[in-house]
Amino acid sequence: MSIQDYIINDVSIRNFSEKIGEVQEVFNQLTYSHLPVENHNIYMGCISENDIRCFEADKKLEDYQYALEGFFVREQDYWLDILDTFAQNHTNILPVLNEENQYLGYVELNEIIDIFNHTPFLNESGNIIVVEKGFKDYSFSEISQIIESNNAHILGAFVSKFENDLAQITIKITPTGINEIIQAFRRYGYRIVSEHQEDNFNKNLKDRSKYLDKYLNI
Repeated sequence: MSIQDYIINDVSIRNFSEKIGEVQEVFNQLTYSHLPVENHNIYMGCISENDIRCFEADKKLEDYQYALEGFFVREQDYWLDILDTFAQNHTNILPVLNEENQYLGYVELNEIIDIFNHTPFLNESGNIIVVEKGFKDYSFSEISQIIESNNAHILGAFVSKFENDLAQITIKITPTGINEIIQAFRRYGYRIVSEHQEDNFNKNLKDRSKYLDKYLNI
């Protein structure tokens, strides 16, 4: 999906020759975390609002070029890569450059998230399962096999957590009887992290625990 329809041009790129005080005033009127900066029509990086508030107002951006952050995206980049760039740089604005590193405009974080909101992962009805297994032991081919052999289809899946050599995988599947899928994951050595009312395994454990408590209290 091209991002050309999402490029915005209502914020001008700042120039090395501008005074810090002038850029601070621009930030006062905006809600962006960063602003792009150029020199001789070439993109040099972004200046953050947090940094510029600490600089002397009568100096120029050129005096603080060491503080520029060099992140950007290309107009042909895929939206998921752009979303990753947002996350890596803790920003809500990304400059879009052409192949000559000239500024074309910018994309907003909210606009890119809106694209994600319209994917089947979020937009289609279904069930979400979170499973956990050793990072070296799980495979998406195995996960697909477990789900599809139980007459369901994957609407989306991603590694949502990685800690202590364990990977948590969040999966959204088409609406179906989920208990059989949950039990199949357990047979393949996956731990079910999410809770499900249809999970007979956990239900049976709770029933047995209640029975044991009742027996011990007699």
